[in-house]
Order: sequence, then structure tokens, then C-alpha cells
Amino acid sequence: MRNAVLITVLIFGIVSLAAPGNAQEIAGLDLEAPSKLGLTIQRDEQVKAAGEASIRIDTSWPVTVCLGELDSLDVENAKLVYQAQVKSDLEGTAFLEMWCHFQGSPYFSRGMNDPVEGKSDWKAIGTPFMLQKGQKPEKVTLNIVINGKGTVWVDDLVLSKEELK
Repeated sequence: MRNAVLITVLIFGIVSLAAPGNAQEIAGLDLEAPSKLGLTIQRDEQVKAAGEASIRIDTSWPVTVCLGELDSLDVENAKLVYQAQVKSDLEGTAFLEMWCHFQGSPYFSRGMNDPVEGKSDWKAIGTPFMLQKGQKPEKVTLNIVINGKGTVWVDDLVLSKEELK
């Protein structure tokens, strides 16, 4: 009898999790057409600053796009500099953002004073991060932040270091 009650309680719990009684669907996303999601990222061989292609980002709203992560950098007591060539056709601005992760805690640097905005040609933009002696990031995340809607191209992305004196 006790097992039957336990099984009934478990079944009732599983059913109530699977089908919430008062939940009402607000909206659905059509995942059959990715362009309707409002964000596309693609290789662009026609518009480029260097090399064979750039990355083209089309967005319908503000978004942060991770362009890469680097693990286990053996660097300390230096200025990290994240730079890229960026071109825009935006209603808004775009800038680079770098996150340095130390023992699970992330810290950021944003190039808000060096953005691209509106319709711009290729521009070198960047953001620095100062590492003191003994500060070695476990991971560095390189993003572009787009505050607005439109198109941004990114090319010639570089992370470099300058020794501190």
C-alpha cells in the first residue's frame, strides 16, 4: 500500500511538471527560418579589411556576440590589447569587450570610448586590460557589443600584450 501511494505521488509530480496547469503560451519562435531570429552571423568574402573574408553580423536588436575564447594564457604583468577592424551600417554603436577570468571571477574591459557608429568605413578599434604581477587569466573572452540594429563587419581580430615596466 505504501509503495502504491509513493508511485502515485511520483507519477502526479512528473505529470504536473510536464504540463503546468495555468501556463499560457506568450509567443513561439519559428526555428525553421533562422533569419526570423533577428541575428545572423556569416562569412563575407565581398566586404573585408584583410585576408579572404570578414565576419558579417546582422541583428534586429542590441546583442553581444562572442568572437572567441582563449584558455590558459601564460601572461602577467602586462597590458592585454584586444583590437579588430570593424565596419558598420547601424542604427546605434558597436564596441569591443574583453573578459578576463581569474579563479572563476570574470572582469571586463569595454572599448566604449572607441566605438563605430552609424554608417562607417573600416576602423581599428580596441580595448585594453591591465594585468598586474601575479594576475594570470585562466580564460579571455573576446566579444563585440552591438547597441542597436543593423550590420557590423569584423576583420583582422588580434589579442596582443605589452609588457608593463
